[in-house]
Amino acid sequence: MQARNHVVSLTLHAVNENGRDAFAFEDQEVAPVIRASPGDVLRITYVNDLPRRSPETCAVNPCMDMTNLHFHGLTVSPNAPQDDVLGMMAMPGQVLHYSVEIPRDHAPGLFWYHTHPHGESHRQLLDGMSGAIVIEGMERYVPEVRRRPERVMVVRGRSIEHDPNAAELEQQVGIPSKKCGATAEAPEEIFTVNGAIRPQIEIAPHERQFWRIVNASADRYLDLQVDGQTFEIIALDGMPLAYHEPESPKRTTNHLLVAPAGRLEAIITGPPAEAHVALRTLCVDTGPAGDPNPEMVLADLVPPSSGRTSSKATRQQAHAIDDRLPVYNPIDVEPLKKTAPDFTVTFTEDKNGFYINGRKFAADASPMTSARVGTYQHWRIVNQTAELHPFHIHQVHFLAYAENGIPLAQPAWLDTVNVPYGGSADVILDLTDPVIRGMSLFHCHLLNHEDKGMMAKILFK
Repeated sequence: MQARNHVVSLTLHAVNENGRDAFAFEDQEVAPVIRASPGDVLRITYVNDLPRRSPETCAVNPCMDMTNLHFHGLTVSPNAPQDDVLGMMAMPGQVLHYSVEIPRDHAPGLFWYHTHPHGESHRQLLDGMSGAIVIEGMERYVPEVRRRPERVMVVRGRSIEHDPNAAELEQQVGIPSKKCGATAEAPEEIFTVNGAIRPQIEIAPHERQFWRIVNASADRYLDLQVDGQTFEIIALDGMPLAYHEPESPKRTTNHLLVAPAGRLEAIITGPPAEAHVALRTLCVDTGPAGDPNPEMVLADLVPPSSGRTSSKATRQQAHAIDDRLPVYNPIDVEPLKKTAPDFTVTFTEDKNGFYINGRKFAADASPMTSARVGTYQHWRIVNQTAELHPFHIHQVHFLAYAENGIPLAQPAWLDTVNVPYGGSADVILDLTDPVIRGMSLFHCHLLNHEDKGMMAKILFK
């Protein structure tokens, strides 16, 4: 779905088909890929056609079948009619009208949209209510991608906990019999790619493609690997590496841990014709209290059946956008790293729920903290639980630079960061963009935890 006259206009419906919630677009059960350029406006009419009595269960029952949209990772206003997940809420039969203004200096990259009704987010995302957003212009930072076939992959979790065909599905995606990590629980989910189980990705030998992958699962990690190949990373969480480090536009690795809600944009080289190669996720040890996150195959890489190069890939096109790069005015963050944290987020949990700084989220609560727009802040996220938690904050990116007090070898600008169990993560928040002013949120992006209380408000003022 692309812009016309700098406006992306669409109508999206929330529906329940065969007992599962879904997006419907143009009479099909599909979440369109939204493509926009800096300076464009997203005008989305969101219609709640969910039943008044939900056939499903929620983290906090009863399910109300309320719904809304969050534009994850975009540096846009948290106020209505933009990225407001607190005040904009549609009950069954109601309609929301979004008008999201993408700043002209917005960084290009992969973002995504998903529902965010507190108490029901986990169920709706697990059912598949998510889609990709591409902000055009990556070729301004990495010119090579203009000439490369592009693939957008939305990776979602699919519950098999009560599926009578669970064993067959586990075998289909190649889950090993050996347990993964500390948990002894059986796998509860498998992954799909653009709604398909273990699809084939066409790529010719030695062909170079531009892959954009979003972990749109409600509560599962991806440790991405292409057998025998490397990722030439050019962006993480929608932030080009070259935006902050023009001299280092790429980073190479043979696998990458991507948190729930995280994104990877990378160039991939096709394997030799005779090789049997898969895109897979490796085992992720989520901790003694964590959920099972076993290895499995996401997709198989195969030569193009037509004999042509990447017959199903979409090629990058030239876009009528401002040729000027968004300018990052770097500051020296080293002094901030040496100061005490401006704010500390502490994750805890017990049999009654999940907490930030000892408090569960309440819709009518005052903000837990505030931050002045135009500044940078040093935050420390402390995980006092026995499982991994991904920390996410709306509207802004941050530099993740230390884990357990030890500087990271490769600091990264992200909007979602893994916090090790029994450990901590230190980040520098970039609060300099004036468009973020308003009431926003930060939370654990294991949405079952967020639904049960692990979320808090922040006032950008």
